[in-house]
Amino acid sequence: MDQHEAGPSQLLQETASTAGATESSSAHNPASQDTPAPERPLPNTHFYSVEYPGYVRPTSVPLAIERLGGQHAIDSAFRRASGRDKVESLLELRLRPGNPYAHPIPGEIVPTSNIVLKVVKRKRRRRDGQEEGAQDGAVGEYTVEAVGTVPKTARFRSMADFQYQPDMSDPVAQLRTAMDTMDVDGILKYHIPPEMEDYTITEADPSAMEIDPQLLGEGEVAMSSASTKARSNLRLFTPPLFSRQGVPQNYNYKANPASVETIVVDEETGEEKKRLINRMRWKGFGPIAISYADKGVPDKPSAAVEEQRNQADKKILQRLEELFAERPIWTRAAIFNQFTPLEVRDIINSKYLLPLVSYVFEDGPWRDTYVRLGYDPRQDPEARFYQRLYFRNINHPISRPSVVSRRQEQRNESAQARFSGVDDRRSHIFDGVTVTSETAAFQLCDITDPMLKEMIEDEDALRETCSERDGWYTTHALERIKAVLRHKFFSLLLGHVATREECERLLVPDEGTDKLPQRHRHRLKFGKHNMAKGALPPEDAAAHRLMTTLEQQRKTFPSR
Repeated sequence: MDQHEAGPSQLLQETASTAGATESSSAHNPASQDTPAPERPLPNTHFYSVEYPGYVRPTSVPLAIERLGGQHAIDSAFRRASGRDKVESLLELRLRPGNPYAHPIPGEIVPTSNIVLKVVKRKRRRRDGQEEGAQDGAVGEYTVEAVGTVPKTARFRSMADFQYQPDMSDPVAQLRTAMDTMDVDGILKYHIPPEMEDYTITEADPSAMEIDPQLLGEGEVAMSSASTKARSNLRLFTPPLFSRQGVPQNYNYKANPASVETIVVDEETGEEKKRLINRMRWKGFGPIAISYADKGVPDKPSAAVEEQRNQADKKILQRLEELFAERPIWTRAAIFNQFTPLEVRDIINSKYLLPLVSYVFEDGPWRDTYVRLGYDPRQDPEARFYQRLYFRNINHPISRPSVVSRRQEQRNESAQARFSGVDDRRSHIFDGVTVTSETAAFQLCDITDPMLKEMIEDEDALRETCSERDGWYTTHALERIKAVLRHKFFSLLLGHVATREECERLLVPDEGTDKLPQRHRHRLKFGKHNMAKGALPPEDAAAHRLMTTLEQQRKTFPSR
C-alpha cells in the first residue's frame, strides 16, 4: 500500500528534463549528438498497486486494508484477475465494515505498465560559519532507481451507491445479522411481530428553537409549541442496489438536444400545454396492422411511411400498385415471386415499399398476408379465395441460422433449382404433384390441384357472414379442404403423390356423425392468433372446460 508509483506525468517530466540536459550539453560538445542514451534494465520484481479513494497515512494502512476486505481478499482479487475469472477479481471497498446494509464501492483490477521508482535526495551540510538559510549554490543530488514494475492496479472509478440505515433493533434486521454470523440461536429466536399500524412516529425536532413564550403572540405560541416532527416507521429494508449508474456522466445540466418543446392544444378544454417531443425517436416503416375485430380498414399508409414516398423506387412502386389492383391480397412469397431477385432485395431493404400500398391483419383467415389499402375482405365474399391455410411441419427444425450459412443455403437452393428445372418463382403455388418447401402456407387461389380446386370453388360451402375462424367457408367445408391439403402435402414430403381415392377415404365421416375422422394433433391453446387454426373462441373454450370439469366430478362422485 505504501509503495510509490510513478505516474505518466512524472515519467514524461523526467524525460523532458533529461532531454533538456542533453541538449544543453550537446550544444557545448557537438560530437556527443551521436551518443545513444544509456539503457537501464528493469528488475523482475512485481508490485501490485491500489488506488485507494481516500487519504492513507502510514499509520492508517491497517484500517485501509480492513475496509478492502483484508489482506486475503486483496491477494485473491489480484491473483484471480484473469480473463476466465474476471468476475471474481472485483475488489469491494466497505466504508462501514460489519454493517450488512452498507453498499460497498466496487473496484476493478486493470492491467497497467507502471514503474516503481526509488528517488533519493542527498543534501549538502552547511559549512562552518555559514549563516542559516544561506545556500552555496548546490540544490542537492538526486538518485533514481527502478525497483520494479506494476502489472496490475486496483481502481475505484464507480460512484458510491445511495446509503440507507434501517433500525437495527427491528426483528428482521436482527435476523439478517444472525444469518451473516451464522448465529443459530438468533435465527431460532426470530418471530413475526404483531402489526401495530404505527407507520409514523412523532418525535422531538432537534432543529426547533426554544423561544420564550412571552416574546411571542398567541398564534406564534401555538406554532412554537409544535416542536415535534413525524418520522416514517414503515420498516423498509434496503435492496441489494439502489442505482444502476456506476460511472458519472458529465451532462452539465443541459437538456436533451434531441428533444424539442412544442405546444399542444387540448381539444376538450382548448388549453395550451407545453410538451417535449423526441426528434430522434425511431420511426417504424412497417405496414399498418389491425385486428379482425376492428371495424374499419386503413385507406392510406401511416404518416411516417407517406413521408418516404418521394424516396421510393417509382418503377417498383408502380408495379406493386398494378399487382394489388389485379389481386387485392398477397402472401409475402407470392408477391416476391413476381419480381427479380434484385428487385426483391430493394423491397426488403427499403422497408416502406409494401407499407405504401398494403396493410396486414394480426389474426383471422387473412393473417400474415398483405391486403390492399381500403379493401376489406370481411365484406366481400370473393375474398374467400385469398384465405391463407398454414400447416406446421413438426419434423422441420425451427432454428435461426447464421448469415453465412443462410447465404450458402440460398446459393445451394438456387443451384438445385437451375439443374432440376423447377421454377423457384412458383413456390407459392401448390399443384399436388411438386413441393418446394417443407412448410405449407398457401392461399386458396394459389392451389391448382383439381380435387382441391373443386372443393374451393363450391358455392354451397359458403356462409352468409364472415367468421374469424373459418372466413367465408363453413366449418365443415374448410375442415374438408384442410384434411385433403394436409394429406397431399405431407405425402409429397415423404416422396409419394396422394391419389384421389386416398383423399376421398379421408372425407368419409364417422358413423352416426357428420364429422370427419380426427387425427391426433396437439391441442391449440386459446389466443387471438390461433382462431384461424382451429382454436375455440374464449367463451366456447371456457364452457368446454366447465363441462369437462363437471363430467369428471360426476364420474368421481356418482349420485347415491
